[in-house]
Amino acid sequence: MDLNLLTALDALLAENSVAAAADRLHLSPPAMSRTLARIRKATGDDILVRTGRAMTPTPHALALREETRDLVARATALLTPVTELDLPNLERGFTLRCHDALVAALAPALIEAVAETAPNVSIRFLAEPSADAADLARGQTDLEVGAAAPQRPEIAAHTIGTDRMVAVMRPDHPLATGPLTPQRFAEADHLTISRRGRLTGPIDEALADLGLHRRVRAALPTTSTALELTARTTLITTVAEQVCRPAWTNLGLRARPLPFTLPAVPVIVAWHHRYDTDPAHSWLRTHLLAVLKTILTAPEPNPTPMTDDAGSE
Repeated sequence: MDLNLLTALDALLAENSVAAAADRLHLSPPAMSRTLARIRKATGDDILVRTGRAMTPTPHALALREETRDLVARATALLTPVTELDLPNLERGFTLRCHDALVAALAPALIEAVAETAPNVSIRFLAEPSADAADLARGQTDLEVGAAAPQRPEIAAHTIGTDRMVAVMRPDHPLATGPLTPQRFAEADHLTISRRGRLTGPIDEALADLGLHRRVRAALPTTSTALELTARTTLITTVAEQVCRPAWTNLGLRARPLPFTLPAVPVIVAWHHRYDTDPAHSWLRTHLLAVLKTILTAPEPNPTPMTDDAGSE
């Protein structure tokens, strides 16, 4: 079935003229005459018959006119790109997966920005899984924010910026003041944050290059629990500075730069290419990227002189 015949039939029934219908569809009159012949064969009806110098629709054609017009209008709307969003009336739910520490920094600003313009849009935040999952490819999440670039070609990604790792401790901790050297850092009792329960990572590799080894007392699955424990003990933990700032400042903890070099931590937003041209998804991505950029560039509320933090051995 050639559905293009619907467009031609709509033009013929609107114009009651082969020549006028041809002009409307930017075809030649002979081409439109051939199309009319195909329509007659498909419907088993003459559709238009000559009456003197004019064309008159048949009763069957008149019965088809409104339905044909409606079908063509619906098909046109279906195949026309959506370029404008009716945000006040948009009803849609989005699922965003990211690290628990990022939720605390991201959720308030993103929810507020979305609610201002699209009150019927909801956002569901999910924690990172304990193992790699292809939720974007399966359509189970709309957006993911993390530090690893996606490896699947169907997943799009945009790097917003980078964050640095800092050591976090209670303000009365011995390492909160004085020169923070690699030796002093290694001698402290540490917590690691790992969804998989890992006790070692890049920090241990950096210390090993300096001939040092740290004591890791525990591994916790989330940043929030690690920071809570840090606030109650003499343990120290290492987190991303800007992303985790709301969490550690709310607990009254102090953050200090590490006394050795670690690679910067990228902040990467990923989504499936199926949403590249989705206006609603693009709108949410724009807000998400703006909020993340603000988080990564936010100045420290009350800067503390760090002249004693760059100690070296």
